Amino acid sequence: MSIAVQLAGSYTPASYDAGVTAPDLPPQSTDPPFAGLTPEAVLDALEAVGLRGDGRLLQLNSYENRVFQVYLETGDVVVAKFYRPGRWSDAQILEEHSFTAELVAHEVPVVGFKTLLVHVPSRHPTRVTGRPSTLAHTCGHRYSVSERRSGRAPELEHAQTLEWIGRFIGRMHAVGRTRAFAHRGKLDIATFGSGPRDFLLEHEWVSPQVLPDWLRAVNTALDQVREAFESRPESRTLRLHGDCHPGNILWSEAGPHFVDLDDAITGPAIQDLWMLLSGDHASMTGQIATVLSGYENFTDFDRRELRLIEPLRTLRLIHHSAWLARRWSDPAFPLAFPWFEGPAYWSQQTIQLNEQIDAMRDQSVSSALTRLT
Repeated sequence: MSIAVQLAGSYTPASYDAGVTAPDLPPQSTDPPFAGLTPEAVLDALEAVGLRGDGRLLQLNSYENRVFQVYLETGDVVVAKFYRPGRWSDAQILEEHSFTAELVAHEVPVVGFKTLLVHVPSRHPTRVTGRPSTLAHTCGHRYSVSERRSGRAPELEHAQTLEWIGRFIGRMHAVGRTRAFAHRGKLDIATFGSGPRDFLLEHEWVSPQVLPDWLRAVNTALDQVREAFESRPESRTLRLHGDCHPGNILWSEAGPHFVDLDDAITGPAIQDLWMLLSGDHASMTGQIATVLSGYENFTDFDRRELRLIEPLRTLRLIHHSAWLARRWSDPAFPLAFPWFEGPAYWSQQTIQLNEQIDAMRDQSVSSALTRLT
């Protein structure tokens, strides 16, 4: 069978697609991630679960996983996601699948996972796990399959779009509040702030000429983050999307939808809202008011969480640097982020951390946000 492989364009969604994920599991191999995941291997993996391709593949944009649009002999088109080795345990992946199934059952627009059954005979030993069986294992790779769902980036400059997305996330959070994750990670300072900082220091990633200024800035920023979290009255956490930036929301005539919840995590509701905001203080205040006007039709929101917007932005900034460092052995990363090892990058990070320190100290912004009614 001839195989036609096409790579999708070089578009990168806003920020990055690692979200605020938990630290990786201990590595199980010294080989580069996805070693041996050739087009033939992708087609063999799908054929092993009864989905025979016609030879055409389209590799979609994803740094964390490897994702392919696969054309089947039946004329159907599916999306196969091969999970990064060592990132999630089987239990964590299946818990994401279970949460997705709950959302689908409540008619929240997310793309569900197909139930997979081992096709006999298959070229390679294959097994499936989950109830229903949505995760397959073959040749050292773990993968899931879903239907293809297309869409475009949402136009966030329109108030109607923001309100609609607010309703969408409110519906998702209403389901997310009904039970807790047992295996997925939690959004906390140690995991997404001090842990990433310590990793960067231990492995000497920060350029020596910038290190003193960067270390001073990151420590001061983390002190501000810690103060913000400790001063916040204990509030409810819930199951979240976790990486809800505009690049992860697809828009169609039917409205917004998510294609997966790969970064699903436990945390405060504001984590799924703050990345929708942009511009100056006045613009952000108006945007969050519009989002909440839709959100609160389906679930309540504690406005005291608005004080966590800048601390969460700070954690994401620090985590991003450590994410790049942890992924540097993946050949795709030096190609995509060649500037990461240079002093200019760390100088810019230091500037941004100092800007975050000022933003967290500026109480006028959070006060204005919490006065929203």
